Amino acid sequence: MKGFDKKWKDFPDYIIGITKEIWEDRGIATLDHYYGKEMPVRSPGSIVVGNDNVVAATMATLAEFPDRTLYGEDVIWCEGNDDGFLSSHRLLSTATHANAGVYGAPTGKKLKYRIIADCYARENAITDEWLVRDQGAIVRQLGWEPADFARDLIAREGGAEACVKPYLPENDIAGPYTGRGNDNEWGAKLADILTRMMAADFGVIPKEYDRAVTGEYPGGVTALSHGGVDQHWLGLRASFPNAEFKVNHVIGRDDPMMPPRAAVRWSLDGAHDGWGSFGQPTGKRVHIMGMTHAEFGPWGLRREYTLYDEVALWKQIILQTG
Repeated sequence: MKGFDKKWKDFPDYIIGITKEIWEDRGIATLDHYYGKEMPVRSPGSIVVGNDNVVAATMATLAEFPDRTLYGEDVIWCEGNDDGFLSSHRLLSTATHANAGVYGAPTGKKLKYRIIADCYARENAITDEWLVRDQGAIVRQLGWEPADFARDLIAREGGAEACVKPYLPENDIAGPYTGRGNDNEWGAKLADILTRMMAADFGVIPKEYDRAVTGEYPGGVTALSHGGVDQHWLGLRASFPNAEFKVNHVIGRDDPMMPPRAAVRWSLDGAHDGWGSFGQPTGKRVHIMGMTHAEFGPWGLRREYTLYDEVALWKQIILQTG
């Protein structure tokens, strides 16, 4: 890996290693080394620019959740532009809500939730990032529904005019990564499956998914078999039936000792104008940043992990409805 420290044996080792070093080993100062000074971090809830802001957010999170762990479940990666690499890193995080912070007064609740982070790294530094946390799982474990938490968060941030605004593509900031992924067949297969479901072809589920598939979905929901997968994706699309679906980034991989895998970053943009998983239609515009990882086996797609941020989605709606 050109320009990377020799202590990293490969790119997944770099991604998993620096994550532990920063968060669990308390090497927050190493962010000055590993993160670019002007890097944009896009999450559904905000756009943060610059390493100084990342350091501040990291300290705030660790102050609220001092025992937080981040277990790297997988790194699905591809070569990028300018001798860089793009990783889609899926993590399972645990934490105790021990102190006051963005999630309110301490509850002592023990949390478990997933994160997927797409990071572009070049010459030993991350300079571009897309990040989705399962905020729905976090707030439910703290005793909230996502819509109620979003409403409370807006108030605590100073109201509709002053609060942190959710990510919208028209407010995006261009970073150095210009790639779209790779041409591996498994990435193309996952992108095709998602595209077909978003075109209301839910018959693709029994055709392409293993009957014993496990799906991990927002809110910490684990779904089993075709019926569970159908319930998630049909419920999502039914809430936003006319929203535009886009595939933004696609990676597929075949690696030793691993099943064929894929990572797709996607979006839905349009009106909340249907009855589905998000209740009574409001007619308000939303933008959903979604990330999906999948593992394939001899009988089809056998493990799926999909994340989007329910709190950010409701925050967008509430900011428009009042």
